[in-house]
This record gives sequence, structure tokens and C-alpha cells, in this order.
Amino acid sequence: MARVSVIVPVYNSAQYIEKCLDSLVNQTIENELEIIIVNDGSTDNSEEVINSYIKKQKNKNIIKYYSKENEGIAKTRNFGIEKATSEYIMFVDSDDYVDDTLIEKLKLYIDKHVDLIKFKLRRIDESEKVVENVTGPTFEIVTGAEAFNRMFSEDVLIDSVCVYLIKKELFTKYDLTFKQTYHEDFGLMPIIILVSKSVVSTNYYLYNYVQVENSITRNEDYKKTIARMKDVIAHYDNMIKAVDKIDVSKETKENVKIYYTNAIILKLNELKNEDRKYFLEQLKKRKVYRNIKVKNLKQLIKRLLIMIDINLYLKMR
Repeated sequence: MARVSVIVPVYNSAQYIEKCLDSLVNQTIENELEIIIVNDGSTDNSEEVINSYIKKQKNKNIIKYYSKENEGIAKTRNFGIEKATSEYIMFVDSDDYVDDTLIEKLKLYIDKHVDLIKFKLRRIDESEKVVENVTGPTFEIVTGAEAFNRMFSEDVLIDSVCVYLIKKELFTKYDLTFKQTYHEDFGLMPIIILVSKSVVSTNYYLYNYVQVENSITRNEDYKKTIARMKDVIAHYDNMIKAVDKIDVSKETKENVKIYYTNAIILKLNELKNEDRKYFLEQLKKRKVYRNIKVKNLKQLIKRLLIMIDINLYLKMR
């Protein structure tokens, strides 16, 4: 039986999907993957390309293909989770691809049944030139709370689901799903980390994030920027309530609040002046400055600034 179910949401990715699937089919260790392709109502010829690809495969049984109406990436990922039958779940965007040694490199931790296995991401352009190797802390097996405490201030991809193997039972045991919002990873991944009994963060660069136009997660316009900001604040409100129900230390709960506070404040940089003023008022109503803990002079200054002028606060980060 396959150890990892890879969920590949597809929306108008005909140009890229074959490379993505090749990277999964051609793993150096065979028969460890179940590939779940979910076509989220593509309007190009993605379905034709996928069906043609499957017909050419010697082992067609490792690929499961589903097509549904367009509902967005959150519902598409949730659909894939429901169909998954393996111990672990992984998410790969259809215009990205993974290293062919992914399973080989992570097998040690898969065999140890670690709840959450993290690896690293490189940003590449369409000519496969590496733009950036995204760094972050690495560590051997620790608890979920310990992992969050190590990552929250240093790991820019802490909330990206595409750089984890996640035990499926975490979704079912804690009734976790992606919400139909922008930044759905931001609202879910920290909770998954906190409820995990064991987490490892490796130094293997195994996910290739391709910088292309019109992808599932990369389409931008200013109206969406406003919608994203609203959703980020909603995720903040939900997490403040959720973290108090999770059995972790006071320090970890404070770190979660600091992480979410910094994240939503940084989003203000994307807004125009009038919109920024509106959302600043929303943050002041929530008294987010209380989440900046004063342990030294710099933090005291930052806490005062966040109460007075968030623009100056951002310059100190």
C-alpha cells in the first residue's frame, strides 16, 4: 500500500501538469505514492492532457483522477483529503514539481511514523533556473509545540502546506479542513503543527515552486488584496480562540499570537493609505499590541510604536 497520498489540485494547468506528474511518477523509490489529481473545473485542455498522460503510464493504478465543478483550492484540497487512503498526505500545486528523491530522502521519518515531516523549497523560474533557496530552521524530532516555538520567528514558510508530509489522521482526529478563504494555509497549518505529537524539519530541498503567471495561488489584483486582508484578520480571530483550546504551554500560546500579529501587520504594507487606515482601526480594536511581549528594551520600544505608529514599528522588524 502507498505510504503517501499526493493531492494535486488542477486549474488551467495544461502547460505544466505533465512535468508535475513526471516528478511524482518517477520517484527513485517506487510504489510509495498514491497520486490524486483533482481538476477544479478547468476551462483549458487540462483534462485532455491528464487523461492522455494516465493512458501512457505502465502502472495506472497509482493515479486517481477526479473532475468537479470549480469551487476553489480549499474545497479541492478537502476533496482530495477525503479520497486519500495513505498514512501521509502531501499537496503539490499543478504548476510546481518535486525532487525525484523526495520519498527516498524522507523515508527514514516516514518509517518512524513522525506526524509532520518538513522539507525545504526552492523558487525557480520557467527555465528551471533557481531564483532562491528558501532557508529556515532544521531540527530532529520534537513535539509540535517545540517545533512551532523554533519556527515561528525564523521560518517564512511555516504556514505553507506544500512543504510538509502530514499524517492524514491529524485531519480526521481533529476535524481539520481548509476554509474557503484566501490564505487558507495561514489559517490551518499552525494548528496542524501544534496538535502534532512529533515534528521534524529537514534540510532537504525537495519542492520546486515555479514562478509563473495565472497559477492557482499566484493570481493577484488589488480587490483580492483587500479580500486577503479581511481573511487574514478573520484567521487571526479564529486562531486566538483556537489556541486557548490546544494543550500547549503559555509561552507557546504567546508565540502563536506574536506570529499572527506580525503576519497581519506586515500585510498592511500591501494596502493603499485609506484602506490601511481602515484596517489599522480594526487592529487597534483588537488591541494587538498586547501580543508583543516586553522582554527587553527593543521589544518595549516596538510595543509602544505599535500603539502609536505601525509604520515605524514595521521599520524595526
